[in-house]
Amino acid sequence: MAASACNRPSPLLAVPSVPVWLPAFDSVRRTLPGIGLCVLVTGAATLMAVLERRVFGTAWLESLVLAIIIGTVVRTAWMPSARWQAGISFSAKMLLEIAVVLLGASVSARTVLAAGPGLLVGIAAVVVLAISCSYGIGRLFGLPHRMATLVACGNSICGNSAIAAVAPVIGADGEDVAASIAFTALFGVVLVLLLPLAVPLLHLSGLQYGALAGLTVYAVPQVLAATAPVGTVAVQLGTLVKLVRVLMLGPVVLVLSLLTRRLRDETDEAAPHLTAGDRPKQAGLPLHKLVPWFIIGFLGLATLRSLGMVPHVMLQPASWAASLLTVVSMAALGLGTDLRVAVRAGARVTAVVLLSLLALGLLSLGLIRLLGLA
Repeated sequence: MAASACNRPSPLLAVPSVPVWLPAFDSVRRTLPGIGLCVLVTGAATLMAVLERRVFGTAWLESLVLAIIIGTVVRTAWMPSARWQAGISFSAKMLLEIAVVLLGASVSARTVLAAGPGLLVGIAAVVVLAISCSYGIGRLFGLPHRMATLVACGNSICGNSAIAAVAPVIGADGEDVAASIAFTALFGVVLVLLLPLAVPLLHLSGLQYGALAGLTVYAVPQVLAATAPVGTVAVQLGTLVKLVRVLMLGPVVLVLSLLTRRLRDETDEAAPHLTAGDRPKQAGLPLHKLVPWFIIGFLGLATLRSLGMVPHVMLQPASWAASLLTVVSMAALGLGTDLRVAVRAGARVTAVVLLSLLALGLLSLGLIRLLGLA
């Protein structure tokens, strides 16, 4: 008995069956195919941009725009399997967020001062008016209260993030959330591609266009994509305006939570059984959901740059890295966008989204003229 006990291995000396580094390695391994696909699309877009310059003397479509177009065409013609999805999702989200943080190193405090303090108040006013207009348009077209609210908040604040934050507050069901996010993905890409046309059509300066992009484009990284072809001033002001707009999400969620208590417990769908038990439970939103980490990182790096604490030798590499990551991320964004979504969703919701975007654009242009941005 004693010998048997002595021969047993001590629990303290037991060797773990799975190395501690294996989960991290497996996670990286799963993302590599999708990242590789995004890089491949990026390479094709870069090559097309180079050919444009050689043939026409200029690139009518920048590589990041071409990356979105190529990615969207690929996604519409071919549904990537699960093998590719992890890397595509990583590129579309994490790489974009890293690019936004790095962009903070190129932001100058002079750009903020040039816009004037009235812009901050104007942004808040545009968000409130845009939500009201968009909600009214949705109800006019017969959308349920919850769907109209999701579309209004998604268009007016920050797309998917706003929809995800508002959904549990108003008791939205999964179908409404899925449809709203699908339209955000589709029209977000369309807006990035078409908005630069406003520069020649409306004779906008870089400052004016930056403000317009920051006030209308859905996501912070998409603002970077929409303003990059126009110039540095547009990128800087557009990103800052968009960040202020994103910060409106907290107050909006708080107000909605107070105004929609009854709505969370009621049904406004024609067939309640279709969504029974599908509504997310109301829960307090943590701080990182209202203020994403990359916004804090951007503001922190921008502050360090304004204080002269970022070495000058790091500015160019940071700008180059941000540009490269943005193009790769735009390829991923395109690979996640199916043009057939609009066809399946129906003309009514499409009309509501388009009219809401038009109202937001008009309000934004009105603010730009009112502030006298030059």
